[in-house]
Amino acid sequence: METEAAGRPVGVVCPGCGGAEVRTVEQARGGKGAMREDLYSRLAPGPDKTGDGCMHFAEGMVLTGIGIALAYTGVHQDKPLYTIGGVLLALVCFAGTFAVVRGDGREKTAAEAGAPGAERLWRPARYCSGCASVFCPGGTPWQGVLTPEQFKKLVWTEAGYADQLLAGDKARDAEIPADVLPERL
Repeated sequence: METEAAGRPVGVVCPGCGGAEVRTVEQARGGKGAMREDLYSRLAPGPDKTGDGCMHFAEGMVLTGIGIALAYTGVHQDKPLYTIGGVLLALVCFAGTFAVVRGDGREKTAAEAGAPGAERLWRPARYCSGCASVFCPGGTPWQGVLTPEQFKKLVWTEAGYADQLLAGDKARDAEIPADVLPERL
């Protein structure tokens, strides 16, 4: 079908604009113009969940420690308001930390479980820098020309972690055309 030459697939033409400035989405995320266009985020195959739980645990334990220190100060200085406030702060921070870390674990598990489904759609995709669109040569495994936001939403939805699209991410509000996935027709 195509061969790689100088980092670009040969013989792939964008169906949107007919341009030949076509790269894999993986190459586009780190290639020329990627920072300016924010392609690393806009073409992400999934959420980046490395170390979130550990960081949130550390933050929560620091806040819990502050609550304990406040309660300790209240006991030694005979200030019941400090004692009660410190104990309440420590309990709320500890319970909140547990809930946040547990949620992080669930999100990471969902991201790991959905990774193969995301790869199936993400790996063959191409990005055209001429018209800033994403497509699959030959229309397999999905068809049509999408914006990077539509593409991201398609991949994340099919992988099962579209609920992890952050507020303010344009992909969250993107509409995916109904005929993109032929097996659903």
